[in-house]
Amino acid sequence: MIIFGTRRYLYQLAMVVLLCGRCGNSAAHALRRRVVKFTLFFIPLFPVSSKYTTQCTACGSLTNLTKEQAEQLQTPVQPTPVPNP
Repeated sequence: MIIFGTRRYLYQLAMVVLLCGRCGNSAAHALRRRVVKFTLFFIPLFPVSSKYTTQCTACGSLTNLTKEQAEQLQTPVQPTPVPNP
């Protein structure tokens, strides 16, 4: 008898401040990655699917993102130096 199935994992990648499209508040959003992995005898072997989302902390709305959008949100913004007059 072979026991196989899937298991879901939720990883929180970052907290970013964005303007929410639903409530209009500038609030923190949790950037998350949801991964479904194939399991054999309850051992996760390889990922089957992966999705990226943000969730507003003010209203709780979820927004789906592409992998590229999620990577762009994770990169820190470098401040530009202002020249002294």
